[in-house]
Amino acid sequence: MHNNSIEILRARVIAASPNLNIDENSNQWWLLGTSGCHLCDIAEQILAQFQSVQPITYQNVDIADFDEALMMDFATTIPVILTPSQRLNYPFSVMDLQQLLMQ
Repeated sequence: MHNNSIEILRARVIAASPNLNIDENSNQWWLLGTSGCHLCDIAEQILAQFQSVQPITYQNVDIADFDEALMMDFATTIPVILTPSQRLNYPFSVMDLQQLLMQ
């Protein structure tokens, strides 16, 4: 996905979740998911493993807070990691997260 598309996507997410619209979040990774999502729990465990070797921070973002159009964009792909420049759909591994850092 092209960088410009990610910027647009992140802007749509911020519009749906205004609490993300603070400076600390602009370079942060976002984990998009929702409560009761088993794969989202696994994704959080993978991120926790990754954080033990890389000091990244991420923000959980619940797609249930989005408008229907944006929620449907992610409904069949969560969990999704959105970095400032990349989108990574599940399934992913610690190695995939390492690759995101290098791009």
